[in-house]
Amino acid sequence: MIDGRISGLIGRSIRELAADLSAGNVSAATLMEQALAAAQRTQPTLRSFITIAADEARAQALRSDERRRAQRALGLLDGIPYGAKDLFETRGIRTTAGSKVLQDSVPERSAAVICQLDAAGAALVGKTNLHEFAYGATGENEWAGTVVNPHDNSRLAGGSSSGSAAAVAAGIVPFALGTDTGGSSRVPAALCGIAGFKPSIGRISLEGVIPFCWSLDHAGVLGRTADDLAIVAECLGVVSADKVASSLPARPLRVGIVPGWAESSDAPVRRGFDSARGILERSGATFTEVQLPDQSEARTVSLTLQLAEALTYHGPNLRRAAGSFGADIRSGFVLGQFLSAESYIQCKRLVTRYRRAFETCFEAADVLLTPACPIVAPVVGSTTAQVAEDTMPVGNALTLFTSFFNLVGAPAVVVRSGADDRGLPVGVQIIGRVRDDALVLATAQLLESEP
Repeated sequence: MIDGRISGLIGRSIRELAADLSAGNVSAATLMEQALAAAQRTQPTLRSFITIAADEARAQALRSDERRRAQRALGLLDGIPYGAKDLFETRGIRTTAGSKVLQDSVPERSAAVICQLDAAGAALVGKTNLHEFAYGATGENEWAGTVVNPHDNSRLAGGSSSGSAAAVAAGIVPFALGTDTGGSSRVPAALCGIAGFKPSIGRISLEGVIPFCWSLDHAGVLGRTADDLAIVAECLGVVSADKVASSLPARPLRVGIVPGWAESSDAPVRRGFDSARGILERSGATFTEVQLPDQSEARTVSLTLQLAEALTYHGPNLRRAAGSFGADIRSGFVLGQFLSAESYIQCKRLVTRYRRAFETCFEAADVLLTPACPIVAPVVGSTTAQVAEDTMPVGNALTLFTSFFNLVGAPAVVVRSGADDRGLPVGVQIIGRVRDDALVLATAQLLESEP
């Protein structure tokens, strides 16, 4: 369960922490000590970090305090602790991608996103755990250990950005970086009861991020609230806070519903979806059913691209250290070896068709509202999950409502919308047309505006 003893950071938003720093109620060094203590204390149970960069973190926090004393604070993120999924290269701090293959890898440069956060004064606590090389939605990892859900340690946190989500949900850090290839930021956000953002494809730089699938990879942000996401998104150049604040239309918001998605979800998920719909209705929103492009082949398309591109990237690693890969990703490489160039090209062509057809969804809707995941967090070690009448691999179930939006490159935000009777969170997802990131974030903030 979430550790109620964590003080200072738990339950606090970026804006609240920044206000305390500005008022002199707390120092960045004190916040960092609280974050480091929480990371160390929860590590044996949660396993949310692979590397805790204590020395570097303390140094960054001290520099933030020096800037404040000189009245040269850099903005809302100056002195705010954060975590980064261990795919983002960090100069002088090892970057393993959650794999024994890279256990001793220490980059000479930092990813572009890390550099942007450095320039904003944010202080990196450490590198968060993940499904090895981002290959999976459960967060299970043979080498680094499986991240568990802060709400119930017998349950999965989801993946592949499992450590980032758990660290935010447990109050260790107020935000963290993730990546998202088929739901890897949004799924763990939903299962852990926080907010997760996958911006439009290409809006956050992937320079210096170890890839999984170049065609589908997105950088992501996880935070307590949609407002936290918007603050970090502005720092990373996705969209300005002013644009988010002014993006809701003057007329009633038109919300698209995908028929059958809520109905096929577990009862707590349906209740969470109905709750979110009720909030939007009370704000004046109207609703209409929309038909997504035919998805009968979408999962095959996604998997084909992922396996082919992952195998291409990891060829040198396979020749060097094949035995150091985990069993699940090795099996994926085997499948990838049997894919033809024709299959890969046909899948790329289908992606182009999906993207064109997806635009028609917004002729009658401004945003789409869906459940985030059809189920709550599965028990650690689960291999299958039941979704309505279908039994499917647990990873397929978790990404059932997220993976298509990577194929089309659309912006999507997940926010908490309730919990089941055991306290396991459920979430809803807001999706917009490509490059309409501001409206997606604003709609998420609207959902969170009602207690």
